[in-house]
Amino acid sequence: MQFTLLSVLDYAGVAMFAASGALMAASKRQDVVTFIFFAAITGVGGGTLRDLLIDAPVFWVLDPGYVIVCSVVAVLIYLTRGRGVHEQTLLWLDAVGLCIYAVVGAAKALSLGVHPVICVVMGALTATFGGIIRDVLAGEPSILLRRELYITPAIVSAAVFVVLRTMGVDWTWASSIAVVLGFIVRAGAIRWKWHMPAFEPPKARD
Repeated sequence: MQFTLLSVLDYAGVAMFAASGALMAASKRQDVVTFIFFAAITGVGGGTLRDLLIDAPVFWVLDPGYVIVCSVVAVLIYLTRGRGVHEQTLLWLDAVGLCIYAVVGAAKALSLGVHPVICVVMGALTATFGGIIRDVLAGEPSILLRRELYITPAIVSAAVFVVLRTMGVDWTWASSIAVVLGFIVRAGAIRWKWHMPAFEPPKARD
């Protein structure tokens, strides 16, 4: 059951991120090939970095289903939403993918015997790296520089999942609670502009 649910969440996270990548291509009025490229790089970017860091086989190389999902999502968005893309749609899709993928990344690292603290880091990297690549390729200011809570929700989801699993909580409950809590934090950032206090340099003395 755990493996099945993990696979479902993994594909769901990839699909959500792929959609956000394709919508970014739509906002730039790109062609269908660029749609697929943006969808793929956003969908699998974070998971690729995770697998390389924990010395695991890169997931989409072993299973072409992930690339197929990204391509299908991109083509569907190209055919149905190629014009008039709303920025909020991209933000909410990215928020869902962010929290799901944070759990997936942490879960995979945990299943391979990685230290729980590092599992949280792997969850956050899995969840955020694809979106960072998307923004860079699109020439957009990285979301990391917008003072929004972005990495924080990923850390929340990954940390809650790891803590609950370490305490022996059922996988289904642990993942569900973790995704919901992380999404609440990200939703607050989108809806009410929650953010961390900014660094204030010391004032120069007269």
